[in-house]
Amino acid sequence: MLTKRFQQAQPYEAPNHYGCSGLRLQGFEPGGPNNQWVGFSQFLPGGGAGPDATPFEKVYVVLDGEMTVETQTETVVLGRYDSCTIAPNEIRTITNRSNHGCTMLVVIPYPPKEPSA
Repeated sequence: MLTKRFQQAQPYEAPNHYGCSGLRLQGFEPGGPNNQWVGFSQFLPGGGAGPDATPFEKVYVVLDGEMTVETQTETVVLGRYDSCTIAPNEIRTITNRSNHGCTMLVVIPYPPKEPSA
């Protein structure tokens, strides 16, 4: 078992995000998860990400506040403890349209490993 305290979480920069501060809770460390990593994202009012897509799915879980998630086919507002899965290659935009901060857990598989030469 790998226990990691919140105080030990390291910041990371997420591409194409704005008004956001991210902390890596689990992943990319010896003894950590083998299949995915877990991020803790804090979005200011007006903060968000996208539009963009990744070649792997991701899961968003809102812990506090609300986040508007838009894809090419629908728009939803996630509130506290709501969650959604974004499919591989699905273009999405997320925006905190409220006047309160939004905190989310993000679960993402590791990128595919490059073949060894």
